[in-house]
Amino acid sequence: MGIHVIKMPDIGEGIAEVELVMWHVKVGDAVTEDMILADVMTDKATIEIPSPVHGTVAMLGGAAGQVMAVGADLIHIEVEGEGNLKAQAAKPAAPAQPVAATPVPATPPVATPAAPAAKPAPAPAVATHAAPPPPPASVSGSARVAREPGERPLASPAIRKRAWDMGVELQFVHGSGPAGRILLSDLEAYVARGQQGASPAAASGYRESHGEQAVPLIGLRRKIAQKMQESKRRIPHFSYVEEIDVTELENLRARLNEEWGRERGKLTVLPLLARALVVALRQFPQMNARFDDDAGVVTQYGAVHLGVATQTDAGLMVSVMRHAEARDLWSCASEIGRLADAARTGKATRDELSGSTITISSLGALGGIVTTPVINHPEVAIIGVNKIVERPMVRQGGLVVRKMMNLSSSFDHRVVDGMHAAQFVQAIRALLECPAMLFVE
Repeated sequence: MGIHVIKMPDIGEGIAEVELVMWHVKVGDAVTEDMILADVMTDKATIEIPSPVHGTVAMLGGAAGQVMAVGADLIHIEVEGEGNLKAQAAKPAAPAQPVAATPVPATPPVATPAAPAAKPAPAPAVATHAAPPPPPASVSGSARVAREPGERPLASPAIRKRAWDMGVELQFVHGSGPAGRILLSDLEAYVARGQQGASPAAASGYRESHGEQAVPLIGLRRKIAQKMQESKRRIPHFSYVEEIDVTELENLRARLNEEWGRERGKLTVLPLLARALVVALRQFPQMNARFDDDAGVVTQYGAVHLGVATQTDAGLMVSVMRHAEARDLWSCASEIGRLADAARTGKATRDELSGSTITISSLGALGGIVTTPVINHPEVAIIGVNKIVERPMVRQGGLVVRKMMNLSSSFDHRVVDGMHAAQFVQAIRALLECPAMLFVE
C-alpha cells in the first residue's frame, strides 16, 4: 500500500492562496476516480477537486474555511501500489502522525462500551448509566402529539383552564380518554415528561433563551464580506434617488408579453431598464467606467458589460451580461435568466462573474422605497431598482393612480460629480417614462 498526495491546485492568474470551502469525504471513506473530494474557492468562483485515483482517505489537509497555499497537501489517499509520496514515504513519522491522529478519536467510543460488556463487574454500572436516555427519547416522541391543522383537542373546560394556567398548549398533549379526550393525568404526564420540572412559562415556549452560536464566514459569504468592506473603505459613496412613473413602461411590457411571450419568453422590467441604461450611457460614458485608484486612472468602456446582482442560497453574486449594447430586449432577458440560473446552481464560470463595467441591483418585490446600494469595486456607479407600487398622483390638475418606482443609485464621488449623476438618472427616467424613446436610433 502507498500514499497518493493531492495538492491544492494552481487555479491560475497569479493566485497564491485558495479557500477550502467544503469536504465531500472524511477520513476512512473509500473514493473512486473522478469522485469529487472537496470544493475550493477563489474570488467568487467555486472549483470542485476530483480524485485522480481509487483508494481510501487517509488524511485531510485542512478544515472548511481554511485558506491554504497553492501546492499545499490537500488530501492523502491510501492506494494500491507505491503512490506518489516518495521522499516522505521513507519517513513514516510524518505521514503516520496525521493518518493515525484522525481515526484515533473514533476508536475509543467503539472500544469503551465493548470492554465493560466483557467484564461482569462493570456491567451494572453500564446499565445504570444507560437508564436515563429513554426518558428524553419519550419526550420528543410521545410527549408532543402532532394534530392536523385546525383540529381541536378534546378536553373539559376545567382541563383547558388548568392547561392555560400551566402555559401548556393542548395541541401537543396526548389524550388517553375516550375518543382521545385529554385527562388531568395526561396533562400532568406531559409536563413531567416534556418539561422535567420546568416552569409553566417554559412549557408554552415563552422562556428565556441563552444559546449562542458562532457562525464562521467561509466560502462565498467571506468573499462578499471582503468585497463589501473593500468597496466601502476605498470608495466615497453618494446616493441619488429619483421617482419614476413606469405606467407606460408596464403597459408596453404587458403588451409585448401578450404578443410575443409564448414565442420569445416573458419580459421583466430588467431588460427594459438595461436598454435604458445602454442608451443613457451614450450621453454619459463616464458612468460606464472602472477606477484604478492605485494608478489614478479612470478607464471608460465602449462595451457595456452589465453586472446583474443575483441573490443565491450561498449569498449575493454579480453575474455579468457581456455587450448589453448589442442585445435586444429578449436577448437581454434570456441572458439574464441564464446567468441567474448558473449563479444559483453554482455553475457560473469565473468569466461570468467578473469584468462588469456598471451594475444593476434589484430586490424585486422586496425592493422597498429607498435603498443605498454599494458600488461594485472598481466600478464607479450602481443602479438600484426598488419595487413598483400604485400611488395617487396629480396629473394635469387631476388625481390619478399611477405605477411608480424609485431608482436608488450610488456613485463614486471621486470621479463622478453630483450634477452629472443627477443628469444621468434623469436621462434614464425620461427613457422609462416614454418607452418609445428606447428604440429610437
